[in-house]
Amino acid sequence: MAVTLQQIAEAAGVSRGTVDRAMNNRGRINPEVAERIRLIAKKMGYQPNRAGRALAMSGRSLTIGVIIQVAGTPFMEKVLEGILQAKEEAERLGANVLIRKIPDMSAEKVIAEIEELRKGGCDGIALMPVDDRRLRETVDSLAEEHIPVVTFNTDIEDSARICFVGQDAMQSGRAAAGLMAEIMPFGGKVLVISGYLSNHSNKSRTKGFVEELSASREDIDILDVQYAFDDDRIAGMIAEEMVKEYSDLGGIYLTASGVEGVCESLERCGLSGKVRVISNDLTDQNIRFLKEGKIRFLLGQDAHKQGYEPVMLLFNKLFDGKDPEKEFMYTEIVIKTKYNL
Repeated sequence: MAVTLQQIAEAAGVSRGTVDRAMNNRGRINPEVAERIRLIAKKMGYQPNRAGRALAMSGRSLTIGVIIQVAGTPFMEKVLEGILQAKEEAERLGANVLIRKIPDMSAEKVIAEIEELRKGGCDGIALMPVDDRRLRETVDSLAEEHIPVVTFNTDIEDSARICFVGQDAMQSGRAAAGLMAEIMPFGGKVLVISGYLSNHSNKSRTKGFVEELSASREDIDILDVQYAFDDDRIAGMIAEEMVKEYSDLGGIYLTASGVEGVCESLERCGLSGKVRVISNDLTDQNIRFLKEGKIRFLLGQDAHKQGYEPVMLLFNKLFDGKDPEKEFMYTEIVIKTKYNL
């Protein structure tokens, strides 16, 4: 596999942007640092990507569309950082990347954006889908028109998309259940607060969590799943109602956003740190709650890769016909406590 600029950056202990400036002799960079980076790249066998020059010489114009949902949440903002980095690289190679943001989860809005991109002559689309029959049919119709689709963060099963980039959500839910089983005392109740019912990843995390915790701790009562729609206010209201109704509520697992609302509600009820909270995503806000002991565990899923990889996979597919190496490109499940940040 070809050596990437990101791998060189990690080996050199610098940012990817610094490597880019060193390898392309542009921007301000210390000459000694640039030379050290070039030596590391040479030892690693780095070969410059000639795709940009070839694309320009061919006179071809490639356009890649990216559709991101719940775009305002802290996690998706980190995904967007990866998308923007890939956009910069792809456009430097001669392609055009169009980003469309949707504030909530909506099949109708995604389909509308797809139609606009299709009418505009888009060659490939990366999207964060919802589990919806109409959207599945739309993805299949794109495949029939030879417009490849890559899904990221959440998948759409049994569709003609060529690849999914994101976490194995079922395994993530199981991992969270294993952690909850270790810290919960005998008996008690556990609440699951999820995001959207139409979000495949949210559903898979919930399923994995409930199945694993039920099998490993028969003494724990798992309450009915509640949905907060990635809204902190709703998540906080749910948590507050549940701790008042169930005095033995000992744990809360969030499959998506809503951590701030839950932590604030528990603090108001005098239960901060007493009700064990496990959540996903290494956002700045969540990390702060973890350090303060308001969250016991956070499960990371590499937001940057989920944004970066789909764009570059589509570029490689469209430019030289290179298919993704795997149908499921799972990101790592990272478990963090306040002791290993």
